[in-house]
Amino acid sequence: MNQLDVLIICAHPDDAEISVGGCILKWVKAGKRVGIVDLTMGERGSRGSGELRLVEADEASKRMGIAIRENLRMPDCFFEANEENKLKVIEVIRKHQPKVVLTNALSDRHPDHARAASLVADACFYAGLPKIETNYPAWRPQAFYHFNQDYYNQPDFVIDIAEFMDEKIEILHAYKSQFYDPSSTEPETPISGNDFFEFIRARARDFGRPAGYQFAEGFILARPAGVQNLFGLD
Repeated sequence: MNQLDVLIICAHPDDAEISVGGCILKWVKAGKRVGIVDLTMGERGSRGSGELRLVEADEASKRMGIAIRENLRMPDCFFEANEENKLKVIEVIRKHQPKVVLTNALSDRHPDHARAASLVADACFYAGLPKIETNYPAWRPQAFYHFNQDYYNQPDFVIDIAEFMDEKIEILHAYKSQFYDPSSTEPETPISGNDFFEFIRARARDFGRPAGYQFAEGFILARPAGVQNLFGLD
């Protein structure tokens, strides 16, 4: 079993790339093992199809160089934080033994994001309870954080991604069905316009500015964090 350093568990294919694509690239370059588990295929989105989004996610994963990507194929828009789904998420956490788990924000435009956030938070805790039996032994991540996506949530900390900003945008182009394509005849959505990439850059500038970074991605704590070194903070 190859332990992951970071496991991102999110509602839809492309959530991870939009929200923490720069950090993924940064961590992979640093030699960290990063994985993504998508809860749904995003099959009820206004553009594309579930099967197409799986193909696009595979292409994005190859470009990022991540260690694993899985899709739990829960029903898009209608999955629930019930026992069955919690057990599915507990299983992948125990299987990959991540040191850190990241997931969607508790408040966001798409209702699936908040539901995913609650589901993953519960599963991270329950994965550490040995009396919940699965195919893998109990495992609880050292840390668990939420990331920002569409709505602005005040970050508790940010990570510098200036070196990877352009590459992040290029990787988003792997999702041709979802983002700007002037030849597409599918419905317009809040993320399908060419200006969406400018929004991504502007959000990263906004997160980075207070810390003195050109671009950053922001995270929300699930609980207070402890630090050993006061002088390690920017």
